[in-house]
Amino acid sequence: MKKFLFIAATVFSLQMASAQSYTWAENTACIFYTNCTKCHFPGGPGPFSLIDYANAYSARFAIRQAILDDYMPPWQPDENYQTYAHERLLTQTEKNIIVAWVDQGAVQGNLANAPTPPSFSASGSQLSQIDFGGGIGNYTNAETTDDYRCFLIPTHFTSDQYISEIELIPGNRAMVHHVLIYAETDTNALISLDNADPGMGYTNFGGTGLNTSNLLGAWVPGSDPYVFPTGMGVKVAAGSYLVLQVHYPQGTDGDTDSNTVINFKYASGTVREVSLDAILNHVYNITPALMIAPNSTASFTESYTLPSITPWADNYTVINVFPHMHKVGRSIKAYAIKPGNDTVPLIDIPNWNFKWQGTYTFRQPMVFPEGTVLKAEAFYDNTSANPDAPNPNNWVFAGEATDEEMMVVFFGWLFAYPGDANIIIDTVTVKPTYNGCQFVGLEDVANSYTHFNIYPNPASEMVNLSFEQFEEGDLKISLVDISGKILSEFIQPQVGVGTVSKTIDVRTLLPGMYYIRVWNGTSMYAKPIVVVR
Repeated sequence: MKKFLFIAATVFSLQMASAQSYTWAENTACIFYTNCTKCHFPGGPGPFSLIDYANAYSARFAIRQAILDDYMPPWQPDENYQTYAHERLLTQTEKNIIVAWVDQGAVQGNLANAPTPPSFSASGSQLSQIDFGGGIGNYTNAETTDDYRCFLIPTHFTSDQYISEIELIPGNRAMVHHVLIYAETDTNALISLDNADPGMGYTNFGGTGLNTSNLLGAWVPGSDPYVFPTGMGVKVAAGSYLVLQVHYPQGTDGDTDSNTVINFKYASGTVREVSLDAILNHVYNITPALMIAPNSTASFTESYTLPSITPWADNYTVINVFPHMHKVGRSIKAYAIKPGNDTVPLIDIPNWNFKWQGTYTFRQPMVFPEGTVLKAEAFYDNTSANPDAPNPNNWVFAGEATDEEMMVVFFGWLFAYPGDANIIIDTVTVKPTYNGCQFVGLEDVANSYTHFNIYPNPASEMVNLSFEQFEEGDLKISLVDISGKILSEFIQPQVGVGTVSKTIDVRTLLPGMYYIRVWNGTSMYAKPIVVVR
């Protein structure tokens, strides 16, 4: 029955999409500005811009297919398994509107009703305060394959510093695929690696080339600055060098990355150190050993039990998770089993994509007692069925090269304090829109119900509406245009249970489609009206 209801709801939603008219100005621009233009802007990593109508129109069929395939926005985790802060996800309503817009001819609409386009500066910082800033200068990529280039930035810190906010600003967003940020105190070893490789920086695939480097964070296209919860931060030891490992993908040879920048804001007051560690990894925790035979598939598990290692803390607070595999990997899942066998989902990536890795922060920190078992399960496909497999005819062993494999799950963690589980990182249930822009979506129509009547419709002078108020509460009736702009509004507090009737004057409106929305304090209902002359 649940499956039937889901299918029925989806079909209804699609029917409503095809029954309504959508335009760039009144509908899709808001969706693109909210969800897509952090990557799809002129000079950005996206293959085309979505800042203006002309570019969106030219790419309309590619956009439609990417939406239907769930390829865009790039978001790997299964949202039904676990949710995260600041998710890059389109709602089903947003997907349906974009697809319907394309199917209806991708109409421009009245640009006067469109939201103001976002503007992007390659060098503009979003931090309110920059306590440390550094850059890598200009680097021209000479590699014809994927290049993982490590660049050194001295901090000159005379004492340990705790970082509460980390910002990475790529110089050439169309060229930079992702960046890993490390801190390393063995500066002589780093300088030796750098000197041994001609040109600026040095190439190393898996990390910095040193086992003593500490991961501080990562940047992927669309990322905002990473902000740790209040009173938490990562430590950069005195005298450390920062190492930015920048991935320049195949096809960027000859391009120049102009001054990629790293900015820090220091934590203030009492600070608790956050560690980013590969707690689950293929070196110590895996069963069986990580190797995949030619033309075959294989599954592996990893397990680690949280120990009691301090006399003053026996709980662990986990704020984020970061799985990592290479190109033979196809899926990975991680979860925790508390003492008493309570299972807590952490992350599930059912369709692994090596190109879209990232750190996923929980909406609220998770607290686990000692004795909790962290587990991971992964599946690898070294056959021709996997288009990303480098060479299915070869054995694949554990290692850091692109034709080798890894099974690693990083966790951002610290020893727990009382109240950690109540810290709010992001509990937004309604996704905010770009600059508050509005679009009339399918939820408005889908929430309509048989007790909500409008007549006559079409109308030229007066519109009568009646609906049932099922519980006492405040009442708001709004007349809006298709961009979501409120044209008139009726508000009455504490309306009792029963039938509510209202007459709305539409004589001053231009011919076209409008909506009447009713908000009763707990639910919104809406229906379209057509004004004729």
